[in-house]
Amino acid sequence: MYIKIIGLSLLLSCFLFSKGQIVYLTKYKSEADKIIFVTKYKHEADALVHTTKYKSEANSWSGLWYWTNYKSEADWKLFLTKYKHEATLIVYFTKYKHESELKKL
Repeated sequence: MYIKIIGLSLLLSCFLFSKGQIVYLTKYKSEADKIIFVTKYKHEADALVHTTKYKSEANSWSGLWYWTNYKSEADWKLFLTKYKHEATLIVYFTKYKHESELKKL
């Protein structure tokens, strides 16, 4: 009985604490979870990100991002900055899904 309860608890906690990467672009720095700077160079990036058209492909901590129009359904609210020194995350957008990865958060 205890094994079933522990197993069920672990399974539920995996679902509750896993974060997909559904992102929302906000106009206000103060409401952002992450301030991002988009770089032209892969080697400068903390994250290699591939944008997907399908919400189901936005996996936890994978670098596959799905952009939403609704703040309430986003895992991360992002603010885009022009200045690298302001950023909490430097992002390079890749064309290829297999290149996506988060190096640093």
